[in-house]
Amino acid sequence: MSATRHESLTQAEVLVEGFLALGTPEGFRAELIEGEIVVTPPPDGDHEDCISLIVSQVIRRSRTDMDFSGNKGLKLKSGGACPKNHAIPDGTFAATELRIFRGADSWMPCDGVAMVVEVTPAKPGAGEAKRRCYARGGIPLYLLVDRDASSVTLFSDPERDDYRQHCTLPFGKPLALPEPFAFELDTTDFL
Repeated sequence: MSATRHESLTQAEVLVEGFLALGTPEGFRAELIEGEIVVTPPPDGDHEDCISLIVSQVIRRSRTDMDFSGNKGLKLKSGGACPKNHAIPDGTFAATELRIFRGADSWMPCDGVAMVVEVTPAKPGAGEAKRRCYARGGIPLYLLVDRDASSVTLFSDPERDDYRQHCTLPFGKPLALPEPFAFELDTTDFL
């Protein structure tokens, strides 16, 4: 192993150690996305309302029983020499039968995650970086609620660094969620 390769691994390890030791203020969350530490302030009420609307529909209408975790830390593959990504989606869904949240550490692998949800606003550029992280992790579905654009986007079919398919609709239009959800998400109340 070359000295340069060894040094970059050491720097990556130091970055992860420093990140995991961060003491963020109450309500804030810190993530390590593509080698950058991103700190986000607590969400506003409209943000939380969007999450609540999604969760209630998924719980009531999904074909498969789903468990939900808000702000669950996920360890995800990284691209290149960056350390492993540590992302915190606004919401994470998994089939109840898998019980992936039971006994999980603060930062868990993404195996078994069916869909992650993000609601804007987020740091500019962070959304695209997180989308790549979720795709690399093989998370089948990524739902983005963009309050600035008044739209919802469902990313699907992850391959390497991105999702091969996406569907964007304005708020007010129903968005079809595929299996294991198998229902149309009503976005009218996002307006």
